[in-house]
Amino acid sequence: QVQLVESGGGLVQAGGSLRLSCAASGRTSATMGWFRQAPGKEREFVAAISRGSGSTSYATSAKGRFTISRDNAKNTVYLQMNSLKPEDTAVYYCAARMGSILSSSGSAYDAWGQGTQVTVSS
Repeated sequence: QVQLVESGGGLVQAGGSLRLSCAASGRTSATMGWFRQAPGKEREFVAAISRGSGSTSYATSAKGRFTISRDNAKNTVYLQMNSLKPEDTAVYYCAARMGSILSSSGSAYDAWGQGTQVTVSS
């Protein structure tokens, strides 16, 4: 099993930045991802990264503004979010999967963190 703990959320003004962290313990996961869920909306994919190759995948809404990275030595994944918009407001979840495909489907991930709130004010 793997345990995931997110941190780094908070309140920021539009145009600002935040960096989320996800510390993993337990088994090593080939793929780590970030998802988010806004009130009244379904959970949506944000970004994913491969442990081995470092390959990344982004949702259209995240491209050019968000950067996912990982420190394998620390077993930690990061999500650097720049140029934040009010519509980025959501609970952000870290997720892990054993497979190496950078899936954007939440059902492909078998471990989830508790989430961290990100609020962007206008």
